[in-house]
Amino acid sequence: MTERRWISRGRLGLLALALLLVGALPPSSGSSNPNQDIEVHVRKDGQNITVDVDCPVDAPRSVAWDVLTDYDHMAQFISNLEYSRIEDRVDNLLRVHQKGKASRGFLSLTFDNVRMIELVPYNEIRSQLVSGDLKSGSFVTRIVETGGRIHILNDGHYTPTLWVPPLIGPALIEAETQKQFGEIRAEILRRSALLDATHPS
Repeated sequence: MTERRWISRGRLGLLALALLLVGALPPSSGSSNPNQDIEVHVRKDGQNITVDVDCPVDAPRSVAWDVLTDYDHMAQFISNLEYSRIEDRVDNLLRVHQKGKASRGFLSLTFDNVRMIELVPYNEIRSQLVSGDLKSGSFVTRIVETGGRIHILNDGHYTPTLWVPPLIGPALIEAETQKQFGEIRAEILRRSALLDATHPS
């Protein structure tokens, strides 16, 4: 217990912020990183954090949409999610509850959040934090086609309850977010390959 109290609030808050994006463990460094083409930019303005993501994927739009909105099965392909369920749905409005746990070195963190999500098929997902480890949070995910290739664009704005250190804070959030979208892309590609095998052209 004494050791956990010694850990800075900044480090715990930093992990919480990254994981609230349905995060995962950080990617390996170097050219072997399969997610290096996923662009993530994090900006810290006072207490506010902005995250922009551009994740290219060679798969049909419909498959990308199915994975991004598959909240009931998301814990199966996002490594640190232990629970993910749609608690309520009215047309294209969803209430989603997610819980999970992740570790980094001797740090271990659990998270629990509820979001209201508006679906705009098959183009946009709008998410608003209802409860969790943030003062506020809103996220918009779009699926766009550029040069014949699908891109998943994510724009997140949130305010943490805990202090996020400059420099190392944004760098860690970038790494966590890149790994998260790498896992999502891997699931999209897996389902796309199954679709091709089932319905060859």
